[in-house]
Amino acid sequence: MKTLLLAAGFVLAAASAAHAETACADLAKARLPHAEVTQAIEAEAGGKPACKVLVTSRPTPDSDIRIELWIPRGEAWNGKYVQLGNGGLAGAIPSPQIRARAAVGYASAGTDDGHEADGRSAAWALGHPEKIKDYAWRSLKATTDAAKALITFEKGTPLARSYFVGCSAGGREAMMEAQRFPNDFDGIVAGAPAGYNTLATGARAYIEQMLAKPGAYLGKPELELLQSAALKACGDGGAFIRDQHACHFDPGALQCKAGKSGGCLNPAQVAAARAIYAGRPGPNGKPLLPAYTPGAEAMEGGYQAWITGTSQDKVASASGYAIGSQVMKYFIYGDPGLDFLKVDVGPKYDRDRRKAAVTLDAVDPDLRPFTRHGGKLIQYHGWNDPAVPPLGSVRYAGAMAAKMGDTSGFYRLYLIPGMLHCRGGAGPNEVDWLTLIDDWVSHDKPPAALVAAAGSNAQATAKSQLLCPYPAVARGKGDAAAGYRCEGPKPGRKG
Repeated sequence: MKTLLLAAGFVLAAASAAHAETACADLAKARLPHAEVTQAIEAEAGGKPACKVLVTSRPTPDSDIRIELWIPRGEAWNGKYVQLGNGGLAGAIPSPQIRARAAVGYASAGTDDGHEADGRSAAWALGHPEKIKDYAWRSLKATTDAAKALITFEKGTPLARSYFVGCSAGGREAMMEAQRFPNDFDGIVAGAPAGYNTLATGARAYIEQMLAKPGAYLGKPELELLQSAALKACGDGGAFIRDQHACHFDPGALQCKAGKSGGCLNPAQVAAARAIYAGRPGPNGKPLLPAYTPGAEAMEGGYQAWITGTSQDKVASASGYAIGSQVMKYFIYGDPGLDFLKVDVGPKYDRDRRKAAVTLDAVDPDLRPFTRHGGKLIQYHGWNDPAVPPLGSVRYAGAMAAKMGDTSGFYRLYLIPGMLHCRGGAGPNEVDWLTLIDDWVSHDKPPAALVAAAGSNAQATAKSQLLCPYPAVARGKGDAAAGYRCEGPKPGRKG
């Protein structure tokens, strides 16, 4: 019987590197530090043979990290591994996505991040600081080490390449990988990364508090009014805004004149809309973190889904409200009774969040260890993301450039006009990011201008649009105020 040992992160197999593939069932006999294989069975991905492996990892006495790994068999395997990020507050393994990657040749794995929940609850974190660490970063490392060891054991040959791909909370995990574990992956794709996690949570609370003021709530008619006015002001006649930096839309233009109501905003609604666009102010009055952008306020998957809810009495069901309040209750204050709408979001909050930020945030701009490993990083973000502020990605790109100088040798940032959170929106946004990062790493083909397709996105108003790397990245000067310009053909209309 073959056994598997992990020592200092390196796989040691008791068999020759030239041996034939190990039977799937034999993977159940493998020994892993702090982990055990609970199932190893023959399966099928995309009509091709594969091994499906389930692992439970317990790096601490309070850890219970569930991992799923699919390994294509024989010639179905391309020699590469991709690890997938989770979303929201996690709590379930992204099994369909893992299997889909295996169907196209990649050994693929993911994790529930160390707990079972519905993705909008953090009650599991109360009194369990080790589970919070598992959620934030340790489950990622446990998955990487176990998956790589099992793949090498099953194949008897080293991996050719390793990648990490995630969006939203998975984008934060992607950035966490580059920052904390710079030697684990050759290429990383970070979509809409929620890296400024605790800072953004304070901004979310501020916005919700502004919306809760008497008469301030923005219902569907008000959101439609804002969207229409923003597109008229900045949309160049199109259905989405190409250049958010050049857009200076002020909802004050919609404030009702004396004696008028309907088709306009009252002063409280104007203040709430400005809070959404500007973000939480700091002591000097300037936003501590750039907030949300105009032009998709009333779209399905937009503000109602993440900020306002479908009605004032359902605002707490909006995903941003739900997740933000849970982060504040259980990660920052450890108080299930905390009222999100009454939290002091002034300087006190920024003092209170510091301890949690060390564990949860992924904002370190120094990626020199990752570059020394030869790693490549692609970051992308929808310009109309209503969940994770897109200008946060601009801020991080600027911080990296300020710290490291020219980052174009290993980094690309794409801001996608009209895109909502990770998908959807009026702007075509389907891109094969995994192939792009693989081409860069494996074939030294750095991505430049590329075409995003409408694909299955029924909201898209054009068949495709051209995307170019964010200008500040190419210059390497940390200029977070640079305008978005992309040379190329204008997007074609549907039909």
